[in-house]
Amino acid sequence: MLKKYYFLFSGLFFCAFLFWACTSGDPKAKAIQDSIQAKKDSALHCTSNIPNRFGVGGTDTSSIVKGVADKAGMVLISGGEFTMGCSDKTGRADEYPQHAVTVSSYWMDTTEVTNAQFAKFVAATGYVTTAEKAPDWNEIKKQLPPGTPKPAPELLVASSLVFVMSSTPVDMNNPASWWAWTKGANWKHPRGPGSSIKGKDNEPVTQVSWDDANAYARWAGKRLPTEAEWEYAARGGLKNQTFPWGSESLEQGEKKANTWQGKFPNTNTGADGYLRIAPVAKYAPNAYGLYDMSGNVWEWCSDWYDANYYASVAQKKLVNPTGSHKSFDPDEPTIPKKVVRGGSFLCHDSYCASYRVSARMKTATDTGLEHTGFRCVTDASSQKK
Repeated sequence: MLKKYYFLFSGLFFCAFLFWACTSGDPKAKAIQDSIQAKKDSALHCTSNIPNRFGVGGTDTSSIVKGVADKAGMVLISGGEFTMGCSDKTGRADEYPQHAVTVSSYWMDTTEVTNAQFAKFVAATGYVTTAEKAPDWNEIKKQLPPGTPKPAPELLVASSLVFVMSSTPVDMNNPASWWAWTKGANWKHPRGPGSSIKGKDNEPVTQVSWDDANAYARWAGKRLPTEAEWEYAARGGLKNQTFPWGSESLEQGEKKANTWQGKFPNTNTGADGYLRIAPVAKYAPNAYGLYDMSGNVWEWCSDWYDANYYASVAQKKLVNPTGSHKSFDPDEPTIPKKVVRGGSFLCHDSYCASYRVSARMKTATDTGLEHTGFRCVTDASSQKK
């Protein structure tokens, strides 16, 4: 059994099958899980905080009527030049080198898209999200070694990844200790069938894939921000600062963002006011009037993730860059990934400090998680309804 399923679990990070095995209740599958040793590379801890959900494939949004952007709830970000990338030694390799970027003016949502806003989109279009669809084996096997056996049918069900807080310290190299592949988890039930978004209209919508976010943006007459637009906006006009508010750490002064407080992943004091997701706009905005550009939930960008992209453009004068023309993650080169930015309520300095403005992360396009959402932008020339 172990040999048969070895390739399902091999690689630098655990693929979705690991999480299926974690929750399947099959003793043999549990034995497989227990036999796996994750790579012991602390520099990659934060990356493994965002596992992948394979196997649904891209979503055709051509049937969604493109809307006209309404500027209500948006702010105009005046264009300009800034230095993109990490200015100190706190970043990971893909945040260097710093390089000059110019962006044109654009409008940006002041908050992450909420459950209420996403519900209007679904009601208007009948859209079905990635997490509400059963994984397709024909899509899954494209990202696995040839000859990999097909998993049991009961594993190929509509599900998504849910954070499970541990009651005791765990192996920090094993993200399966805090992620569970949960049947019935989706945007309406972010933590599984027993959960609900009732009364949570003003919380960010989560469990949405890049495809879902892109579909919403089209309907709203907007688009997902480029990675450059996102970082320019997050900085709020500050130069070479670590956070949207400056250089002061979260341990100093007033509550500034919704992140993990305590020891990840088994102790969260909730000192910032929330143990999990916070409603939008609960913390002070940055200088551009944007809320939650640090923490709360990760935010999808339009760019493909390419680990070598910054190095490839370091000597160029970039104007409105849209990122790499290809996806390349050396850890999982066969999986197409988009950039996510901003960190989430799971981020902590001792484990994942990705609520920094320059921090880059990557996620498979068909992956939805409990701590991932998005906000939209539209060009300054767009017209109001």
